[in-house]
Formats: sequence, structure tokens, C-alpha cells
Amino acid sequence: MKISACLFLCLFITIQVLAQNSPSADYREEHRPQFHFSPPAKWMNDPNGLVYYEGEYHLFYQYYPEATVWGPMHWGHAVSKDLLRWENLPIALFPDKHGYIFSGSAVIDSKNTSGFKQGPNAPMVAMFTYHLMEGEKAGKSDFQTQGIAYSNDKGRTWTKYEGNPVIRNESGIRDFRDPKVFWHEASGQWVMILAAGDRAHIYNSPDLKSWTKASEFGPGQGAPGKPWECPDLFELTADGKSRWVMLVSLGNGAPNGGSGTEYFVGTFDGKTFKNDNPASTTLWVDHGTDNYAGVTWNNAPYGRRLFIGWMSNWAYSQKVPTEKWRSVMTLPRELSLFKSGNLTLLASKPVKEVEKLRKSRFVLDMKKPYHATSALQEVLLEIDLSKTTSTDIGLEISNKKGEKIIVGFDVKAGQFYIDRTEAGKRTFSDVFAARHTAKRVSGSNIMKMRLLLDTSTAELFADDGSVVMSDIFFPNEDFKTLKLLQNTGSLKVIKAEGFELKGTW
Repeated sequence: MKISACLFLCLFITIQVLAQNSPSADYREEHRPQFHFSPPAKWMNDPNGLVYYEGEYHLFYQYYPEATVWGPMHWGHAVSKDLLRWENLPIALFPDKHGYIFSGSAVIDSKNTSGFKQGPNAPMVAMFTYHLMEGEKAGKSDFQTQGIAYSNDKGRTWTKYEGNPVIRNESGIRDFRDPKVFWHEASGQWVMILAAGDRAHIYNSPDLKSWTKASEFGPGQGAPGKPWECPDLFELTADGKSRWVMLVSLGNGAPNGGSGTEYFVGTFDGKTFKNDNPASTTLWVDHGTDNYAGVTWNNAPYGRRLFIGWMSNWAYSQKVPTEKWRSVMTLPRELSLFKSGNLTLLASKPVKEVEKLRKSRFVLDMKKPYHATSALQEVLLEIDLSKTTSTDIGLEISNKKGEKIIVGFDVKAGQFYIDRTEAGKRTFSDVFAARHTAKRVSGSNIMKMRLLLDTSTAELFADDGSVVMSDIFFPNEDFKTLKLLQNTGSLKVIKAEGFELKGTW
């Protein structure tokens, strides 16, 4: 009896793990993206713990395994060798006596400064926010603290540090969360940036366990509104000069409504960040409505600065019409800096690995639409504006039910746009069906649009990524028909081509 019971239990556990990790079991539902990351089931939001180690990109994420709405937060976990094909792994971090496991980051402690190393691998150390719901419900203000955990088997199993929390909330800041940690080589120490109400706090540590507050950045910087969330801080180069970029997410106040992520460009000496731009300057990572809480990978190879965001918006994220799973991540993107007048700006492009998904090539023309075999497409447009008199140029992506999205450029207004007012299901939100716009940055006569389309996602990278827009949509039938649009006048097309894409699940 005992042997049979044990065998039954082991078999049950094995079946559950296989079911969770099986792409064919979970990735064919209506609206499920086919080359973006989404959870095997239930609720997902912010990306967490992005780190690269020994050939694997780790993606942890805010996860509630019991429902398709936000709940007690865990860290879900997946790994990839190419940023496109993901293997789902068991939940990494569970709530404990200190609270839910909110957002945070992960590092590879190659010098073993923490002393956590056991065995041949460098320890992977995660730092995260504890959210003690009992404290919040009791009306306290110190219910968010910072904890750490470590793994000696490449992130497969985790041990919480017995000295948690490593940063207590002694000032009683209600929104005190989302630590991003990295090694600062120039000063030889760990640096952490933490969201604290309407500003960021910067801390230093020699060992990931003891932390000293070094400085603050804000308030009064960038877009109005609080709390700040999911900060990041990293170094890039522009015109041969080193610059530091700070990312901050805001739950409200994005350019097209709801949540969004802004950035600052400046200098950092290991302790203090200084903004190069006037405090009132507001710069956004993405002008679509569906790119929030995005952060970058630590330790990415070849010096690449790689970013991924939660492709949703708090204005409607818990209401979108998916049943077994909810939420998706943006495509991973590579970040760079470029100069525009007196400003240094952030550009992002889909990672080069996306090109491996290309299948058959097609050409678009004004005379007839192109009928694709699936909803997975990449479209490349280049228009010579100096030889174009049309004032509205677009690409319509539609289905046989008459539903559509239009991605285009308003020449007169100098704005890119995504119009999803007729993109299918929309009654779940009063603000979802809308036309979103983004001001063009480039002054070139050659206007470029690169559009990546999945089953329920559109990502526009305009003018080599100087303007980016990300929107989700929910058609009642897949969008497979593509058609070039223009209003009156002439259109000088340099390039109008595309590729059907392979899925990765």
C-alpha cells in the first residue's frame, strides 16, 4: 500500500510538471501569442530577475498561480537560449511569513561576495520586495521591505536568506519596492536602485546582505505622478561618450493613457545619478499603451543591453478577454542611445534573433491586399516623404469579419499611430478601443516602419527604433489580410515587404 501510494504520488507530480511545461497543452488558446512569452496558465505581470548565466536567459515574473487576476504574488520562472523559445520551469519564489514576493532583480555573484556559494556554480542571488498584506490591511505604512534568496543550481531551486529582510522600511514609505541590483565595476560594489514613493533611492553594498543608502533622485523629475515603480539603471554609449539611463514606470500618466515607462539620461558615479536634461523633460520608452514595468537583463553577453516589458496596462489588464491565462511580455529588445538636437534619446529594436523566425517573403502594393497563411507577420515599410503628397499613410491588418487595426503615419501632424478602435473585442473596457499616437523624432525624408504582428499583439519600431509603440488587441478571428492605405495624393514607396513568421511554442 505504501509503495503504491508513493508511486501514485510520484506519477501525479510528474504528470502535473509535464502538463505545466508542455507547449502543446497550453499554447493554442484563442488570442494566445505564438512568438511572445506568456505564462502557462493564470495571472502574470511584471518581468523580474532578468539575468543571463551560462547560456541561459532567465525570465522571472510576477505570478499568481490560482487565478487570472492579480493575487498573492510569486515569482514564475522560464529560461531561453535565444530569447524567443522559452522553457517553463517550476515557480521559483513563494510568499512566506514576511509577505508576498513582489518585483525585483537577480545577479550572478561571481566573486562570491555574499558567501552563498556551495558547489561549482557562482550563486545566483535574487533581491525582491516583501509585501506584508496583513500590515497593509492594518493601516501600517512599513509593510514593504526588501529580501534576498540564493540559488546554487542555476536558478532551479532557491533558499531564502535567514536574515531577511535585508532592508527594513524604517521611514515608513508606503511604496517602497522593486529593487534593481547590479555590480558597479568602477566603484567595486553592488548598487541597488529602489522605488520609494515619488523618487528613487540608491544603495550600496559589499555583499548583497548589508546595504547603505547613498542618494535619492527626484521628486519633480519627468512626468508628474506617483508612485514610481520598477526602476532600472544601466550604462550605454552615445557618440563615444558614456551615459547612464534610468527607467521608471508610472501606473498612470503615460502619453496615451494609463501605465507607461519613462526614462532619464545622465551620469552616475556609483552613488549619485544626475539628469542631463531639464527636470521637466519627459521621455517615454514606448508610446503605445501596452509596455509597462520593463527592465533589462543583467550580465547579457556581448555587451548588449536587452529589455523586456509587461505587455499590458493597469487600466484594463485584469479584464482582457482571455480565460486560462492572462498577460504577455513584449518582444525582447536591444537598447541604444542616439542624439537628437540637444537631447540624448533611447532607441529600441527587436533583438536580432527575431529574424530567425522569418519564413516566406511577400511584397505589398496598392492594388491588392496580401492574404497571409497565419496572423504572425513582420512588415517593413520605407516611404520617401519628399516625393509623397499623401498626408496619411498606413497599413491595415484585418479579418473576414471586418475587424481591423491600422498602423500608420499622419504626415501633416508628424505622428505615428496605432488605431485599434475596430480591432475586435472591446466591451471589457471603456478606454481600450482608441487611436494612439506618437510624435516623430527623426527629421529624415525617409520614413521607416517595422511592424511585428502576433495573434494579439502589434509592435511598431519606427525610424530605426527612435519611436516605439506597443498595443494589444483581441479579434474574433485572426488578422491575416494586409493592405497598404493612403489618402489623396501620391505615395513614393521605397520598400513595402514582409515575412510570415514561425511560432516558437
